[in-house]
Amino acid sequence: MDLTGLLNSILSSVTSIDTGRKGLATNGGEHEGRLAYEAGIAAASVAFNAALSTANPQTMLLAEEAFVEQELQFCSEQDTHTRSSLTQALQSFEDAFLSLDVVEDPAGYKAADKTWPHTSKNRIQGFPKDAFHQACIAHRTRLHNSLRTPGINMIEKAVLGQRASNMTAAQGSYIEKQKRALE
Repeated sequence: MDLTGLLNSILSSVTSIDTGRKGLATNGGEHEGRLAYEAGIAAASVAFNAALSTANPQTMLLAEEAFVEQELQFCSEQDTHTRSSLTQALQSFEDAFLSLDVVEDPAGYKAADKTWPHTSKNRIQGFPKDAFHQACIAHRTRLHNSLRTPGINMIEKAVLGQRASNMTAAQGSYIEKQKRALE
């Protein structure tokens, strides 16, 4: 699946999930709601698997960013805690994309590496725990917190788990980029 198709699939899946949730909360709309919800969850699962199959940290992060942006669009204005969390995630993704740009320039990344403390808490496998790593770690924590929420059904929990795993995979792929930049 190309990047445009992947992002369209993500956007469509979130729309279906939202439509389904609203249908489930509407008297008489439960059946259609359930169908839309399940179709959205299934589409999200396929899209996140496609993002993972690229082994490209930028693609995995773009898929997550698109999903979070859509979640924010459908989030109630009164849900200030969730809106704040999603907004923080989007900001950390923007910072992570900047790190992705820099890691592609070995000379620039070698210089940037010198600005990061070399203590273990500021390193991952010896490499700078820069904005990319921080975004993945924070978002994985956010997703794991959602997994602890009672009442979420198991198919949605599976997608949340998959998204968290994608953040781990994105970090692994990013470390490979760091290795190449710092050789």
